[in-house]
Amino acid sequence: MSDEIGNGGELHQGVEDDQVMTTAQGVPVSDNQNSLRVGERGPTMMEDFAMREKIFRFDHERIPERVVHARGYGAKGYLECTDAIPELTRATPFSEKGKRTDAFVRFSTVAGNMGSGDLARDVRGFAVKLYTDEGNWDIVGNNIPVFFIQDAMKFPDLVHAVKEEQDRGWPQAASAHDTFWDFVGLMPESTHMLLWAMSDRGIPRSFRFMEGFGVHTFRFVNAEGKDTFVKFHWKPLQGLQSVVWNEALKINGADPDFHRRDLYGAITAGDHPQWELGVQIFDEEFADSFDFDILDPTKIVPEEVVPVRTIARLTLDRVVDNVFSETEQVAFCTQNVVPGVDFTDDPLLQGRNFSYLDTQLSRLGSPNFTEIPVNAPRCPMRNFQRDGHMQMLPQSGRANYEPNSFTGRDRGPREDRESGFTSVPREEAGKVRKLRAESFADHYSQARQFWISQTPVEQEHIVAAFTFELGKCEMPEIRTRMLGNLRNVHEELATRVAEGLGMELPEASPTTVEPRTDLPESPALSILKNGPDSFAGRTLGVLVGEGADAALVRSLQRTFTDDGAIVSLIGPTIGGVTLSDDSRLEVQHAVDGAPSVLFDAVAVVTGETGVNALAERASARDFVSDSFHHQKYVGWTPATQPLLDAAGVTPDDGFVDLADADAQAFFDRLATLRVWERPVQP
Repeated sequence: MSDEIGNGGELHQGVEDDQVMTTAQGVPVSDNQNSLRVGERGPTMMEDFAMREKIFRFDHERIPERVVHARGYGAKGYLECTDAIPELTRATPFSEKGKRTDAFVRFSTVAGNMGSGDLARDVRGFAVKLYTDEGNWDIVGNNIPVFFIQDAMKFPDLVHAVKEEQDRGWPQAASAHDTFWDFVGLMPESTHMLLWAMSDRGIPRSFRFMEGFGVHTFRFVNAEGKDTFVKFHWKPLQGLQSVVWNEALKINGADPDFHRRDLYGAITAGDHPQWELGVQIFDEEFADSFDFDILDPTKIVPEEVVPVRTIARLTLDRVVDNVFSETEQVAFCTQNVVPGVDFTDDPLLQGRNFSYLDTQLSRLGSPNFTEIPVNAPRCPMRNFQRDGHMQMLPQSGRANYEPNSFTGRDRGPREDRESGFTSVPREEAGKVRKLRAESFADHYSQARQFWISQTPVEQEHIVAAFTFELGKCEMPEIRTRMLGNLRNVHEELATRVAEGLGMELPEASPTTVEPRTDLPESPALSILKNGPDSFAGRTLGVLVGEGADAALVRSLQRTFTDDGAIVSLIGPTIGGVTLSDDSRLEVQHAVDGAPSVLFDAVAVVTGETGVNALAERASARDFVSDSFHHQKYVGWTPATQPLLDAAGVTPDDGFVDLADADAQAFFDRLATLRVWERPVQP
């Protein structure tokens, strides 16, 4: 249904399929797919009133919650330069090795509202605000390096499609429904992003264990004005890690604040998460010779083609003082760049530069949002911008304009052509039209590259995700269309998803450009190929029963804590248990409220007096059973056997007998995190 104003200005609903789309002013729309730009690959024109109106209306749909990225969590820290690069950029954070720049980071899900769960399958926002010597620089990124669409004109449509359906108000924080898959199935440019979202990247174990990307291609500019292209990467020193889908569902039920609690707990415990900031640098010659358009936000530049150069390290060492005043009031804008950083003509980036600033007026109620402490620059801010709602600064002096003929304090600041921000001079030519560049037309080749770069385990998870999500679509034609699109990615992928849905494979969808099959695997695209080399930073859940071996429990606590892991003790009740030496052990959780999905690995330590009581509890049986089916390592002793029998679990190589292996050997064994070779039912 569309809003329509009929004769006499009366608002009513129109449902006819042959209606002509118009702007809010009633002007017929000729192209709702592309923004107006100079030439095929030039910048977006501000005169495109249809694009600006569409995004303007979208930006102001919801107050005060963010339209997207509403569910977020923030932390404070600093960026330290590890490799000065003045030859590439005059941006001050990279002017000298060891230089520190204050930072604020906000992680988020995209689709859900503020009250949704942390473990929804979704893209994760990874937005970094750097308070540099020459103003604020925002790297507004995601944990996935590509996006669903190529042009900002389509952003409102994408988000409308993935949000809860307007005629029913659900599902919340989920893409497994008709409107989302209808839209992306009709927009094949989304296919590459869909492979990433349906992979384990869509359900990260922790904010601490995921990568971040700037998504777009930007420019670095040095002091002489020489520019190069740059793409930004945040690589976690903690290694990559995700959960499995069944685990995600249960975590959302057991602890919908799981990611928030994890980040807060790590920072306050002194286990400060860190990421290396890396850059891919390339010039016009490479851009012209690359197989894909570097301005296309649905494409990557593989790390094997252009290696990532590490230039800095981000450390998060402080939690926020107040979630509302900092995490919820922080305003990120892609247009916030500093001298030494500049834009490209990426049409999605060009539209975001308009949208983000415009959004803040609805969210924060005033153009003076930059005076909120979390948004205020740490360097001097001087201009003739005046007044407005919630103005807080002392705006002294007589002149509020420039140029003026006053002197001293009344004269005010002036521009500086040497130190001020200067855009890279470049020529733009071509007819002003709404179009999509032909160089953006290959929608499947890199999606195929992503698929073949995954391990068999990861491919299995992708198939399961597509099968689950498409299985939630009520309209068969939507599922059929997506299967046709997937055939253009990889025949095996499409076949396995079709089998999971119990459907026949349709013909492959028509393509403008024949998908390539010669792109090589890229190991950098796999989570399991880039996992941690230690269990440090992870959590061992120890289920302790009455009469448990006191020395073993204390050895686990001591060894894992000394090696940088967290030990969480779980008892039959919150009152704790009596150990083999008659000492009383306090626990953090009762097993009824601490399922094994909250932990990276588990151990069950109990005496003969306590094992039968545990075996009678459904929550204890589930603790063991879920650990097994989620392919986790399990530490146990022979005394635990009755509980394993009750849970229907037979120990395999992923079960470590703690009577034979000491705590250190158990810790070392857990470095691989999962027993992926364990066969489990889907």
